Amino acid sequence: MRILVVEDEPKIARAIADGLVAAGYEVVVADTGEDGFFRFFSKPFDLVVLDWMLPGRDGIEILETIRAQGHATPVLLLTAKDAVEDRVRGLDAGADDYLVKPFAFPELEARIRALLRRAPVGQQDQLTVGALELDVQTRRVTCDGRAVTLTLREFDVLRYLMQHAGHIVSREMLAKDIWDETERATPLDNVIDVHMARLRKKLDADLIVTVRGVGFVLRVGASS
Repeated sequence: MRILVVEDEPKIARAIADGLVAAGYEVVVADTGEDGFFRFFSKPFDLVVLDWMLPGRDGIEILETIRAQGHATPVLLLTAKDAVEDRVRGLDAGADDYLVKPFAFPELEARIRALLRRAPVGQQDQLTVGALELDVQTRRVTCDGRAVTLTLREFDVLRYLMQHAGHIVSREMLAKDIWDETERATPLDNVIDVHMARLRKKLDADLIVTVRGVGFVLRVGASS
């Protein structure tokens, strides 16, 4: 089980990570909102432990974005805010559970076990960005209600762009995460550009924007 811990207080982050690793979980730690946001959309996680107050993007903003893009990954929200209205706001934003600081690690672990037990299997699968809809399980893609046929690689590229919608995706990111090319020993820029060209032909041509010398952006508000 892979758990993402987004916590900017080093002592708390280390204590959570050490305890979860000792319990047999694979743990990735992010110490800012931006880093947590990037890591969540880079690789799949089974659960997220998310601090509310973070530098950069705060926990609520991250949580709302995760839910808006169709991800059902369980999220345990950590905060020092203990007022009823704060609890309601966190849950309304999409948190599955809420834990007030300071807390005992056994309680955190128990809540994580409970969330993982009731987490729906294979659900992080419906992505929607503007007129685009993608189903990970059936590998079905529609654009403005029109079914779009994609190759396996085109599907993977589009899914990655949708997971990072509104943010620049570099060729290096695509080479590493889609083609598993970590050393960049084999230039993939031309291959990546061909796949982008094919996707533009099959989708609304204006959906994918090239940022010269940097990468690509899937436009969040675009529609055909």
